[in-house]
Amino acid sequence: MRARPVLLVLAVLALAGCGHSRSAEPPIPTRPVTTTATAAPLTTSNTSTAPEPKTTTTPPPPTTTPAQTEPPVHRLTVGAVEDEAKFAPTDAAAREQMRRAHRGGLRAIALSAFWTPPLRELPPVERDGLRRAARAAVAESITPIIDIAQFGSATPLTDRDQASFAAFAASVARLVPDVERLVIGNEPNTNLFWRPQFDAAGGDAAARAYERLLAQSYDAIKAVSPKVEVIGAGLAARGADRPNGKRPTHSPTAFIRDLGTAYRESSRSRPIMDAFSMHVYGETSRVSPGHAHLGTSIGIADYDKLEGLLREALGRTTPIVYGEYGVNTTIPPREVAAYSGAEVETKHPVDASIQTRFYQEAIELAACQPLVEMLLFFHVTDEPQLERFQTGLYYADRSPKPGLEDVARTAEAAAAGSIPCPH
Repeated sequence: MRARPVLLVLAVLALAGCGHSRSAEPPIPTRPVTTTATAAPLTTSNTSTAPEPKTTTTPPPPTTTPAQTEPPVHRLTVGAVEDEAKFAPTDAAAREQMRRAHRGGLRAIALSAFWTPPLRELPPVERDGLRRAARAAVAESITPIIDIAQFGSATPLTDRDQASFAAFAASVARLVPDVERLVIGNEPNTNLFWRPQFDAAGGDAAARAYERLLAQSYDAIKAVSPKVEVIGAGLAARGADRPNGKRPTHSPTAFIRDLGTAYRESSRSRPIMDAFSMHVYGETSRVSPGHAHLGTSIGIADYDKLEGLLREALGRTTPIVYGEYGVNTTIPPREVAAYSGAEVETKHPVDASIQTRFYQEAIELAACQPLVEMLLFFHVTDEPQLERFQTGLYYADRSPKPGLEDVARTAEAAAAGSIPCPH
């Protein structure tokens, strides 16, 4: 999630710098039961001999051959992170934004709600915008999600601030009842959104403090609305794990392990999240989603690594959300007038055809990963400032990029559970 437009230049730099269900048990086989008749008693006659034992076969009970059970269909929801409808002036305008998302095959939209101390409840303007967007989403058969986070300068570390944040998160569930999924936090493994990352001795500080915040928020939300799915983390795909580095960050691998340690040491038996969010950007827009990482970074192709880390950390199987993924495109001459500013060199934008291919590949990969519930692209529509994100399915003037319909078809196939997967 990125605040739009506030501080998104920092978010782009962050992306550039650190890279932004069961089968039935088979029946026990049956076999014929053989019984032996008792031999007749011997007589005293010299000419008689003992009869041969007779065997009889009891036929097996009738059996029915169980039908072959098909593996459960895995349906993937494809969506986007997009605040356009939140800022729409009317319900009709918000509906139009959601229709464009729906045309792109998107069936979930994540909206943002940023906390600042000492807020304990959504401000009225923010509340009304989120309600309008959520209503519009539901009307267009789109699942609304709200990401609740803060910037690093407002990190809730004290007991008072953490209690305020948790109350704020619960107010979202209470005041925006159309929303049934809430994300708590955004990239807490980076110092853009969470400070400090390390303590004075170089040990973890961020994961421990975030675990306390997540637990409090989980309990506060469930007290208001038990059915709301609480999604945790939203980790950045990369981090340096250098306490004394110029920009201290945790790798997602280290952060998940530290989060698990904090959770176990808390002696809490209740979960701290219902699903785990991972941002899965490539190192640049030129990197395929099929690129697997040998080190501590995590992308879409690192599903087995992520699933194992979560099982080790949380002691249970945890559903996964790929909460942000994006590929920046170049801008064709006919669209340049809709943009301003200058491209950031380290973004390495690609042709729209490559974005299409990467988005389809990302969907196909995620659709074959059993624990992945959702894949969210970063934006429906490009941001008009070239130093920010041109990762949408539409250009800034809202005209569709060439691959819109191809991405939509792949997303719809994933939602139907019809993506072919290797066995």
